[in-house]
Amino acid sequence: MGATTLQAPSSRRGDTLPGENEVVESKNELRRMRKKLVRRSGRDNSQQIRLGVQALFLILNSWIGLQFYLFVRWAESGGQTPAVSRPAGVEGWLPIEGMMQFKYTILTGHFPVLHPAAFFLFTAFALSSLLFRKAFCSWLCPVGSVSEYLWKLGRGTFGRNFIFPKWLDYPLRALKYLLLSFFVYAVAMMSASAISDFVASPYGIVVDVRMLNFFRFIGTTTAIVLSGFVLASLFVRNFWCRYLCPYGALMGLISLFSPLRISRNESACIDCAKCAKACPSVLPVDKLIQIRSAECTGCLECVAVCPAQDALSLNLIGSTGARHRLPAWQLAAGIGIIFFGLVGYAKLNDHWQTHLPQQVFLKLVPAAGEQHHPMIGDNRE
Repeated sequence: MGATTLQAPSSRRGDTLPGENEVVESKNELRRMRKKLVRRSGRDNSQQIRLGVQALFLILNSWIGLQFYLFVRWAESGGQTPAVSRPAGVEGWLPIEGMMQFKYTILTGHFPVLHPAAFFLFTAFALSSLLFRKAFCSWLCPVGSVSEYLWKLGRGTFGRNFIFPKWLDYPLRALKYLLLSFFVYAVAMMSASAISDFVASPYGIVVDVRMLNFFRFIGTTTAIVLSGFVLASLFVRNFWCRYLCPYGALMGLISLFSPLRISRNESACIDCAKCAKACPSVLPVDKLIQIRSAECTGCLECVAVCPAQDALSLNLIGSTGARHRLPAWQLAAGIGIIFFGLVGYAKLNDHWQTHLPQQVFLKLVPAAGEQHHPMIGDNRE
């Protein structure tokens, strides 16, 4: 019997497989249909505006931090160093207390007497996220700003950032929601009177001092962990914000109800995917008509890098195109009006500062490390 030889299909010019003509024709049609780039007229200045707002709030937080440190040193010295008043703005660094004060105000209809700034700052951040797409994280939060600078430094130094595969990225992102659920549950279980008692306790009065002392007297283990976060932030975009920040998780959930969306105009888009590559939250901006994700921070980086006229913009839900877009300066102005408006109202109506005798701080601040959480302290022998 003779051997049977199997021949591969011919690849000579003119010889085609069944259906190959249709594939070739489809590819040619796609090439003919490829959209012509209409370059944007005018320069996009959204990132310059955002970086300016970030710088302003970094300076503001640095000033608050310095003033608070000098206040603590004054109290620790028994009033021997120059007197410095306690900056109420430090309560912006106490998001859990802000949640408690917000609940207290809703339940009682009265602003809190102790640490009232926590309520107004939490309200300002939440309202900014509700109206302007989680803008707190990419415009106001100093931790978010530093995190952004770190991953951009890493990209510039090492040439790229790493993106975890979905099977790892999704479970890691769930961590911040797990942390958030723990804090939300704890606050939800507290009555208005329990919140009032907690804030008025020695622990509640100096909880901000304990936070400062955590970083002043940092231990070896904590230093290693924080260094690990910094190192991870160089290689992974917004590592802390993306995977571990419960406050960012809350702002993201609130932002789901925002009337604004990043919108893509399909007729103007040239499918270059620059927007997706620029997105700090690694969202597929080039594949969607509107971005509804809780991860979108309204940073406008995708809009800034888009080369096509009117292809990407920040719009109200259901609208697209340049006529309905919200420019970056209006976004910044809206955030500023909310923040400074609420802070100004609180100050003008004497709902900003905590009014306690100096002797209370002189007694409690030096012993801040000895104060125990009321729920734990009640059970101590």
